[in-house]
Amino acid sequence: MKAMVMREFGPPEVMRLEEVPTPVPGPGEVLVEVHAVSVNRTLDLIVRSGKYPRNIKLPHVLGVDPAGVVAALGPGVTTRKIGDRVASYLLLDRGGPDRPPTMLGLSVWGGYAQYVVLPEKVTYLVPDAVDLATATVVSRHAPLAFSMLRDKAKVAPQEWVLVMGAAGGLGSAAVQAAKYLGARVIAAAGAPERVQVGIDLGADAGIDYRHADLTAEVRRITGGKGADIVLENIGDPDLFRQAFASLGRGGRMVTAGSHGGGIVPLDVSHLYINGITIMGWTGQNDADVNESLKAAGEGRFRVVIDRIMPLSEAVEAHRLVGERDGIGKLILDPRLSA
Repeated sequence: MKAMVMREFGPPEVMRLEEVPTPVPGPGEVLVEVHAVSVNRTLDLIVRSGKYPRNIKLPHVLGVDPAGVVAALGPGVTTRKIGDRVASYLLLDRGGPDRPPTMLGLSVWGGYAQYVVLPEKVTYLVPDAVDLATATVVSRHAPLAFSMLRDKAKVAPQEWVLVMGAAGGLGSAAVQAAKYLGARVIAAAGAPERVQVGIDLGADAGIDYRHADLTAEVRRITGGKGADIVLENIGDPDLFRQAFASLGRGGRMVTAGSHGGGIVPLDVSHLYINGITIMGWTGQNDADVNESLKAAGEGRFRVVIDRIMPLSEAVEAHRLVGERDGIGKLILDPRLSA
């Protein structure tokens, strides 16, 4: 099969299209023909650069969220059959006290390839009404958004939720998840057209944080109260400071992502005087994935896709994502020719 293989860390050009052996599914595994895999800033670009804070063994194939069609079954597989359309989950197992979790596209080769082997237990049936590019984005971001808001922040109806990076994969999912859970939503992004993405997905208000005072605008929109919840996934020092300052009394910040740098200031006085909680979270469960795909199948959850490119153009895809060019997710499809 063909795969985009990286044999060193560095710029996008370290990825090269190579012929490698097609993997064979073992016990409890399925072989999936990849139809779509997304390009992620942290779990693809940062990993490729060599700056990701985990040991990545070379040579390596990126791609944490492939979706496709089951092409072969390993021994003992009972819940999948050849021809099933499936999405995937990157956490293959949760590890233990003496070893880290096993993650697709990090610990093992991922979906930047024509085929990928997945444990049966981390594949999810895709509703007929959902195309596989959409399924890739839904399964990658929506389950985490639901878990961050419902399980960690404990969002309540009519609370104000500020979503940072509202046009991105996780941000656009969070706007919709917050509305689905009954909250009022402020979509914050770095350009008017990106703010509009959040508004189009159901946000009650929007803020262009590159051209407005984010904290002051949140206070104005909420009648001086401040946000009840901030969903933060950027980690930019200045934006984090403003988002944190926009939280009102008893506010909760949930964060997952740090492509903006990750080292941020913290106003400890605002933290303790207002009883604010900050939580980091990357968890989700089977119910989150299945509920997200079900909502997409019913037309209640939409994704924003910038473009779909051949796998052979992964180098250019990484450049585009690195330059923040375009709105929405960029998808690679190994079946397309350049």
